[in-house]
Amino acid sequence: VIKCKAAVAWEAGKPLSLEEVEVAPPKAHEVRIKIVATAVCHTDAYTLSGADPEGCFPVILGHEGAGIVESVGEGVTKVKPGDTVIPLYIPQCGECKFCKNPKTNLCQKIRITQGKGLMPDGTSRFTCKGKQIYHFMGTSTFSEYTVVADISVAKIDAAAPLDKVCLLGCGISTGYGAAVNTAKVEPGSTCAVFGLGGVGLAVIMGCKIAGASRIIGIDINKEKYAKAKEFGATECISPQDFKKPIQEVLVEMTDGGVDYSFECIGNVGVMRAALEACHKGWGVSVIVGVAAAGQEISTRPFQLVTGRTWKGTAFGGWKSVDNVPKLVTDYMSKKIKVDEFVTHTLPFDKINEAFELMHTGK
Repeated sequence: VIKCKAAVAWEAGKPLSLEEVEVAPPKAHEVRIKIVATAVCHTDAYTLSGADPEGCFPVILGHEGAGIVESVGEGVTKVKPGDTVIPLYIPQCGECKFCKNPKTNLCQKIRITQGKGLMPDGTSRFTCKGKQIYHFMGTSTFSEYTVVADISVAKIDAAAPLDKVCLLGCGISTGYGAAVNTAKVEPGSTCAVFGLGGVGLAVIMGCKIAGASRIIGIDINKEKYAKAKEFGATECISPQDFKKPIQEVLVEMTDGGVDYSFECIGNVGVMRAALEACHKGWGVSVIVGVAAAGQEISTRPFQLVTGRTWKGTAFGGWKSVDNVPKLVTDYMSKKIKVDEFVTHTLPFDKINEAFELMHTGK
């Protein structure tokens, strides 16, 4: 058993608490990882807020991490102690019908136990003050050591800077993949990206790499526009600057609507606007943001009858074990940006400050 520091969420709506936790050794087909760097994501904040129907407490959150394999359980063949890895919240077992189908990346092998905050055998590897602590998204990167299933880990280039590539565990991969895998943005096309946070910037990067000729960024926070343009946005607008709905503004700006739109916020009203901003006959709108429990999307069916397509994406459609190492390689060879997404680097004990920076859009 390893004793180490972890940021524990004891209950919903309260700040994380830095505690000493015990991390049990990995069982069969499990891997124990020394986490070197972790990022914070709105999904962690969503669960911490209490709005997540799958949220269990007390829990160790975090799902954008990178580290070094400390030890492996029986039967683990893909990684060994000392390997550099990224934990994966969407695993890839290679055996389930989802993994065998090229149309999806949603491996279901450990979905049920992962959703309950437990390892595949139905137990936890974390304890603190004598209490069992739940896992989160199969990763729990807000701990100096974590245990994950062996199908939930990608071995990456040992030379990669872990304080940067940890972002490929969720945000950057999700946005980039939404553009290149889910929407399949084409050269010369016009795109609209709603929400210019980390995921929105990654979508913009993907649209640019795919050859889009016009990329319109939409956000009410104008402080985000300069960064969006750095990533490839050709122009940025705020819905608050117009009297009419933003979808009407976009349809006018683009002679009938955009070819591709992306909702990167998790707001059902914005999801509708993003669909309705698409061009009749061929427009595709991708939902990337996660809306709160119980919310529903709506539009007039005529929007779809007249040739618009509504899609969704999880982790950008990447089959995780196969593609995360390739994304790291693409970053190392400067094909995709990663460093530019990092605004602040804080010590682990300032994790609550990191969440505050995220909430204020900084």
